[in-house]
Amino acid sequence: METEKVKVCVVGAGRAGEVHALNLSNRIPLAELTAIVDQDLNLARQLSEKVGKVNVYQALGDALKKEEIEAVFITTPTFTHASLTLEAAEAGVHVFCEKPMALNLEEADKMISATRKNNVKLQIGFMRRFDPEIRRVKSLIAEGAIGRPVLVKSLTRGPGLPPKWALDPKTGIGMIAEVSSHDFDSVRWLMGNEVKSVYAEADALIHPEFKKEYSIYHDVYVAILRFENNGIGLIDGGCPVGYGYDARIEILGTEGFIMVGDVKGSSLLLCKSDKKAVTETFQSWRNRFYEGYIGEAESFLRAIIEDRPPEVTGEDGKKALELVLAAIESMKENKPVQLPLQ
Repeated sequence: METEKVKVCVVGAGRAGEVHALNLSNRIPLAELTAIVDQDLNLARQLSEKVGKVNVYQALGDALKKEEIEAVFITTPTFTHASLTLEAAEAGVHVFCEKPMALNLEEADKMISATRKNNVKLQIGFMRRFDPEIRRVKSLIAEGAIGRPVLVKSLTRGPGLPPKWALDPKTGIGMIAEVSSHDFDSVRWLMGNEVKSVYAEADALIHPEFKKEYSIYHDVYVAILRFENNGIGLIDGGCPVGYGYDARIEILGTEGFIMVGDVKGSSLLLCKSDKKAVTETFQSWRNRFYEGYIGEAESFLRAIIEDRPPEVTGEDGKKALELVLAAIESMKENKPVQLPLQ
């Protein structure tokens, strides 16, 4: 029996777009990659060459008119997510959208409403939920292996700066959104509860000179979350750290403790006569969450084929965005911010 395939288009030919395009064309039998869209046609053509020469377009509207497309993977800058989602939804096309979902809650609501009205799926790109080890952690918590979770800690430190649009308040939400949206989602998901307040501190400690150009610039930050069940969440981040890509989670329960993730990207350890031991770190998020990216795309396509809700919904994306925005507000006001946001 031939595998049912979903015809997909990747919108955005940058780093995340390349990860999804390579997976959809080479590693996921449920997908048939039909087109790549990017305002930079040269970039789109370069990616097309890597995945087997699919058609390229400068605008999603052109691809929707000329190709048979059932689903789009939106990997473009955050400020474009809402308009592209609405365009796809109104064409009856299912939407996978990278994080952060949108610039503000109003945009997120429009995205959820448009996909619901047009009866299409909306999944947000929280690939950590699909990492095999983190999924195992979620199962262990559900089984009661560590009793009731009372403290969830998540950290992300990236080796390089996000693109400039992400740091500009006109087009992005800042470092905490681009780097740690995953942490906010993971902590909420693993605690299995909603957040009632967020307190955050941040500063430009690695590149203080960027503060002159971008007023919201921060590169080191922490956030403390209080949950409705009185559990505590802790998020810390830094970028650029230079030493590699680092993502780890700890969960303390009333009857035990789980830790997942490692700063080491390899089990290889080199020991020499100078008494020093050397290992390797993960070079990027692409290496660390290789299986997670495949898993989230497969899950999204299965939701379409089986006509069921996605594992990560638009509402999940909005919740994570709300936590990010609350953290940013807390940084500005230097006090805890209550949820829901007004």
